[in-house]
Amino acid sequence: MTDTVGYQIARSLADAGVTTVFGVISIHNMPLLDGIAEQGRIRFVPARGEAGAMNMADAFSRVSGQIGVVLTSTGTAAGNAAGGQAEALTAGSKVLHITTQVDREFMDRDRAAIHDVPKQPEMLKGVSKAYFRIWDEKSAIGIVDAAIRAASTPPTGPVSLEIPVDVQRLDAVSEYRLSPFVPAVPGFDEAQIDALVELVKAAKRPMIWLGGGARGASAQAGALVERGFGAVTSTQGRAVVAEDSPGTLGAFNMTPEARGIYAAADLMIVVGSRLRGNETMNNKMVLPKPLVQIDVEPRQCGRNYPVDMFLTGDAAQTLQALLDRLPEALDVDPQQRYDISIARAKSEGALRDRLGPYQVVADHLLGVVPAGSHPWVRDVTISNSTFGNRYVQIAAPNLGVHALGGGIGQGIAMGCGAAVASPDVRTVTLLGDGGSMLGIAELITAVDEALNVTFLLMNDAAYGVIENIQDAQYDGRRNYSALKTPDFGKLCDAIDMPYMKVDDIERFAEIFDASMQGKGPMVVEVDMVAIGPFAEAFAGPPAGAAGSKV
Repeated sequence: MTDTVGYQIARSLADAGVTTVFGVISIHNMPLLDGIAEQGRIRFVPARGEAGAMNMADAFSRVSGQIGVVLTSTGTAAGNAAGGQAEALTAGSKVLHITTQVDREFMDRDRAAIHDVPKQPEMLKGVSKAYFRIWDEKSAIGIVDAAIRAASTPPTGPVSLEIPVDVQRLDAVSEYRLSPFVPAVPGFDEAQIDALVELVKAAKRPMIWLGGGARGASAQAGALVERGFGAVTSTQGRAVVAEDSPGTLGAFNMTPEARGIYAAADLMIVVGSRLRGNETMNNKMVLPKPLVQIDVEPRQCGRNYPVDMFLTGDAAQTLQALLDRLPEALDVDPQQRYDISIARAKSEGALRDRLGPYQVVADHLLGVVPAGSHPWVRDVTISNSTFGNRYVQIAAPNLGVHALGGGIGQGIAMGCGAAVASPDVRTVTLLGDGGSMLGIAELITAVDEALNVTFLLMNDAAYGVIENIQDAQYDGRRNYSALKTPDFGKLCDAIDMPYMKVDDIERFAEIFDASMQGKGPMVVEVDMVAIGPFAEAFAGPPAGAAGSKV
């Protein structure tokens, strides 16, 4: 039997190191999926929708470090995945979106063929780092190789690859085989490193701000903190420096106490961060000077803040070059580390005071999540905006997964993807009832795949943050924010999902710990209506730069 192009692409993905594909089967991708099934080298995780499949592939990539592959059908199916792909683009995730096209004789001609979207390429380009299409059997494997390389080369990001269904069915003609791709590490300018060394030597209270682009530079960033730097992170850069280190503010990056530390600092090096508005008071927060930026992408230079120096390069390699030129001990003010510890403690204390009864939840998770190196996945919900993004620590940078772009409803699927990436530990996924409604079908995926994940569902029977904003800014007119939520116990029973409910906050630790002991998925619902509100309402981002509550 002659191999088809679909069969050959399936083999090439495995040869390139792909272990897992997430997606939804369709008549337009069956040739490729038949090859995956027959060869048995790749695990296919059937999601209940393309949006969920994309979020799963994204989270899988963040946690595992591998390329996350998602397979969709053409037209509406590819469109279903677009929102999740926008999140992957925001996060810079290594994702390959393989989607399909109608037969070439109808493609791009607006002939109303079933599943045809004439401007599908334009849609895909809008949410992709790069876009490719396979036109024939001769070039198929080379284009797959190009797509994998584009997704994996810094700055990483999701790449879309279209394969017309008739091309998938053609006989393969190439014997070319792929191998795992190792991206080249971009170099750095020696003279710029030397100039940065002089700035560091002159500084008495140097700081380093670590973003998601510094996730591969933990050793180097940690060494700088040991030598006297203070550290602070974005939410995407958490745990690049150990979150229990006395030299870091962690992700408490915008509190009054953090701003006091910045005011006293005399150098800040920003590594792999865009200094996003939601973490810098819409770029109005005053940062130390000189301000130095290190990024693999030159276009990031001064994007949100004017900088005094910009170094293009890989985070780990550039910081290592800096370390190699610095003395083992820097001549810094020893008071800075003490001040950072006090600022961190005060920021944590102020946050805890706002939690009310949910201090119990936050404190217990703080003791459990980092201790077991559990992936910590969070949807957009009040609980994450208050304690999930900052207070509950993680053990390593790859273990923190959240909707960086702020899109609601991606948590269940992201929890599934993280659990596939970490089968030997239990993933903890923090959800709200509003967001869960958007991706609730993927609970069935968790059951079908027997994923080790606890879904911690905080249910206040509303879009809670919207209600708080309405109270604060619209005289309490709560239009359209109340939700009809299902009986989650009955829902879980219908899909064979183990379920427990917390309606007394004093029983939270006991019930949560029980969920962590078993195998397979479980939902733990926290009945916030029965337990009561937070001590202080969280009303989202501030309307202006001042008065932020984080």
